[in-house]
Amino acid sequence: MARAYDAPVKTYEVVVEPSGQSFPAAPEETVLEAAARAGIEMPSSCRTGTCRTCMRRLAAGTVAYRVEWPGLAPEEKAEGWFLPCVACARSPLRIAGQAQRAWWERE
Repeated sequence: MARAYDAPVKTYEVVVEPSGQSFPAAPEETVLEAAARAGIEMPSSCRTGTCRTCMRRLAAGTVAYRVEWPGLAPEEKAEGWFLPCVACARSPLRIAGQAQRAWWERE
């Protein structure tokens, strides 16, 4: 009989475009933590959802946030932007393209 600690840990596959790199993400870890564990570097700074350094576009999938209100405008969330430093996978994910530039760097 299998014991509780023998149960497999549920993970979701995360694919980063355009490189096609992929890694598993457990529901209790952030996408950024899962990427780092897999040896995949993603830009980051504060890791609290405020600096927006890690901001990426989510092409497919669902995330849940560790913080009540991550540093995204409603319009950005509607466009598919998310913050991997405070977002946890709730399904397989596909991350599109490069991180968006910070608001102070935009033209």
